Amino acid sequence: MAKRPLSLTTYLAAQRGPATPAPPRPPRPAGPLVWLHAGSAAEARALLTLSARLDAQTSQVSFLRTGDWPDAELLPSETLGDIQEFLDHWRPDVALWTGTNLRPALLWDARDRGIPLLLADPGGPVHGAPAPRWLPDTVPLTLSLFDTIFVPDGHAERRLPRVSLGRAQIRRTGALTETTLPLDCNEDLLEETLTALSGRPVWLAAHLRGSEAPQVLEAHRRAARLSHRLLLALVPETPEDAVETGRAAEQSDLRLCRWDDGEVPDETTQVVLCDGPDEIGLWYRLAPLAFLGGSLSPGHGGTDPFEAAALGTAILYGPNVGRHLDSYTTLVDAGAARIVRDEDSLSGAVSHLLAPDRAAAMAHAGWDVVSHGAGATDAVIDRVIELLDTPHAGAA
Repeated sequence: MAKRPLSLTTYLAAQRGPATPAPPRPPRPAGPLVWLHAGSAAEARALLTLSARLDAQTSQVSFLRTGDWPDAELLPSETLGDIQEFLDHWRPDVALWTGTNLRPALLWDARDRGIPLLLADPGGPVHGAPAPRWLPDTVPLTLSLFDTIFVPDGHAERRLPRVSLGRAQIRRTGALTETTLPLDCNEDLLEETLTALSGRPVWLAAHLRGSEAPQVLEAHRRAARLSHRLLLALVPETPEDAVETGRAAEQSDLRLCRWDDGEVPDETTQVVLCDGPDEIGLWYRLAPLAFLGGSLSPGHGGTDPFEAAALGTAILYGPNVGRHLDSYTTLVDAGAARIVRDEDSLSGAVSHLLAPDRAAAMAHAGWDVVSHGAGATDAVIDRVIELLDTPHAGAA
């Protein structure tokens, strides 16, 4: 065990107290275990993306989640007895910490056991540790424990304290954000459908709720007055939404093609109706512009917008996106998404964005957001895999 620096010894003395009874814990999974600590709900969503991609690349990896997850394991207090019980039980092989709130005693003990520590720094506020102001500053020491610190930009790097912090530990990768992998698509079907559409402009209503269908259909009717070859693809979210959407489409008197019945749109088709989102990757590729459902009608919380952004689609959405508000805010700030509130604003937005250069500019902005987040995720995953493949003195 390495000798503790004076600042840590003083800090631990201030944390002295009896160990608390350990909460019931599930058994440690067999095989490699990666410890993911989320400093916020947004960072938890980013780590969820990362863990899914890491799981796809590395077989038999399990994850320990602490911090701001709905199903998080509780972190121990900063007393040594609680920390030792926690680490003795879980024995993580690699730890990835996000956020700026540090736990000096926990991280020191983990590093002392040979567990490699990674930090995904979100930028913004300076790092802090839970200690009285009169104690020596433990932040520089704690940051020096990390094998690698991933920072979003130069500003975040410059705000790091230089005491005991080697530049070799720091990598600028962009911010670690929630992203998604592009949805698959049958390439042969894509080519066949492109041929059948003969260059017609297409827009998409994705993950549509049945209650939204009349507004979307009316918006299409109005937009088609300015572009008579315009085609709308409706992709309902559930079978119940498909029934309600189909009923609304039939009542609209727009010429309808039922995709899942084997019908193919021709020059007279105005609306293509799918039964569900099984082939939504195809329609994102065909439509440069998409309205994301579950956002005009309250109670659904919206649809993950990175699904569309990952395939280069400009995004329209309604005001009810509480489940994905951070993601929409990021895309709006980048110029990749635009809010609509009813059929009037939806039809106006569709007509405005039918110009290829306008939709392309939004789509490019969205792709930049997704690709930057994916770059940071890839950099962290690569380092995690390197460390998992390198023997160390941690869990055995």
